[in-house]
Amino acid sequence: MFLGEYHHTIDEKGRISIPVKFRADFERGAVITRGLDGSLFLFPPEEWDKLASKLATLPLGKANTRAFARLMLAGAMDAALDKQGRIVIPEYLREYASVQKDAVVAGLYNRLEIWDAKRWQTYKQQTEKDAVELAEQLGELGL
Repeated sequence: MFLGEYHHTIDEKGRISIPVKFRADFERGAVITRGLDGSLFLFPPEEWDKLASKLATLPLGKANTRAFARLMLAGAMDAALDKQGRIVIPEYLREYASVQKDAVVAGLYNRLEIWDAKRWQTYKQQTEKDAVELAEQLGELGL
């Protein structure tokens, strides 16, 4: 399970360190793709396979399911940890997430999210401000 918030720097070659406590989960590789809210998603292979399988079953006749599948699948790239525990973030994904130097790696149960540090701070402040309303909405869903 991935939990926590970690601040890292992306180097001139587009590499970012994966937090040490999570590296074992990515020994067999990883998949990085466009995320939501301006982030990138980083999945271990088994979690990516689960998501990709679900996306493959979505109805092709619905525009929004095609669009979401394109966002996730066409934007995806295999990634591997180097000996220092870093992955390369392709340029097109760095541009998508506006992440060039300072980044945040956030653990979200079955995936990591990679954010531009300033964008993460803005998102987090807004979410914290709306926490009570969010909790009430989730309560209606039984959470």
